[in-house]
Amino acid sequence: MNASERIIVALDVDTEAEARAIVDALGDMAPIYKVGLQWLTTAGPAPMRELIAAGKQVFLDLKLFEIPNSVAAAVRAAGRQGVAMVTVHASAGSAILHTAVDAARPWPALKVLALTVVTSLGDADLREVGIEAGVDVQVLRLARLAEAAGCHGVIASPREVAMLRAVLDPRMLIVTPGIQFVGDAAAAPGRADTPAHAIGAGASHVVLGRTITQAADPRAVFVAVRDEVERAWRNAPRNN
Repeated sequence: MNASERIIVALDVDTEAEARAIVDALGDMAPIYKVGLQWLTTAGPAPMRELIAAGKQVFLDLKLFEIPNSVAAAVRAAGRQGVAMVTVHASAGSAILHTAVDAARPWPALKVLALTVVTSLGDADLREVGIEAGVDVQVLRLARLAEAAGCHGVIASPREVAMLRAVLDPRMLIVTPGIQFVGDAAAAPGRADTPAHAIGAGASHVVLGRTITQAADPRAVFVAVRDEVERAWRNAPRNN
């Protein structure tokens, strides 16, 4: 992968016009877009199909947590659409993770990514729902569960990347949301961090939303992020 292929632009916007403006502004520069619940609720699946038809990769962030039949059906639907990545909650358990991986097999290019602990949560939030383990312990537990189930990668915050890269198979993708560019880092929620930190620690991909989509010049910001990612990858003491 080159540096641009490690950047996922999150289309978490309110209108189809906003999304089209971002995609048009970035042009051939940005190859991967995240489509999540906000965008699907706003515009439905048609714009996602347009992205795929235009040669873009789609990271379909559904965070599936359902009964096995429903998860399998959703993953198969993603595969038929030509989606590149789809997410499932690792906390749904190994049976669900196995189901998702099995459902994706007819589409070798479709990667099943297991969400560990969402970036906005901390130790106190986990205790509130009966999980006594701290975030690091829970992230590691769920990542190992995902790897054992055959998932192609995990979703985790930048703060856990080095820990995960040290124990997971080097082929596992580690996709990091909660990414803010340097100027926005102070306002980042939860366990967020910068592209350089995430990539330098071993992340395969970084996900950026508002930093790019709300910029006056999204193309210029993407170039700056791409350059930061490239430097971090080049200087990191390992390759994935």
